[in-house]
Amino acid sequence: MLFLTTSLFFYVIFSCAQPALPPRSLTVTPTQAIQFGTLCLTGSSGGTVTVGWDGSRMSTGGIILLSMAPSAQPAIFEVKLCQGRSVIITFSATTTLSGSNGGSLILEIGPTEQGGNSAVFATNNDCNFITPLRVGGTLLIPGAALPGSYSGGFEITFNQE
Repeated sequence: MLFLTTSLFFYVIFSCAQPALPPRSLTVTPTQAIQFGTLCLTGSSGGTVTVGWDGSRMSTGGIILLSMAPSAQPAIFEVKLCQGRSVIITFSATTTLSGSNGGSLILEIGPTEQGGNSAVFATNNDCNFITPLRVGGTLLIPGAALPGSYSGGFEITFNQE
């Protein structure tokens, strides 16, 4: 007589761990440059022009704001990142703009719509969610500023956590 014994073994493995963090995917695309619009300097005291992150515009001192093209607008960056990540933004407080007639002006950067230089972006369940970041600024115009068009750039660093 032949006895056959069959044994079946079942293995059950339980693993406990924290869920994996989402991928570190971050893309930033500048989509709109900051514009201060057309203005006129009266007198010799100078003044400032401020464009808010919301597109509002105001002036101080001897600056008259004109309603001619180009109109005022904040800088806009499109930020694309995965759910569960936060971003810290940093930037220099000022930059110098060069004039078409040889002059220069100082641009104070900020504020952003996020408040300062930290940003928490709402995200979707995927890595294709885009959030705009709007940035305003203040243009410092001395009384001896030369007429012309002024241009320049500024950098914002986005660090993902």
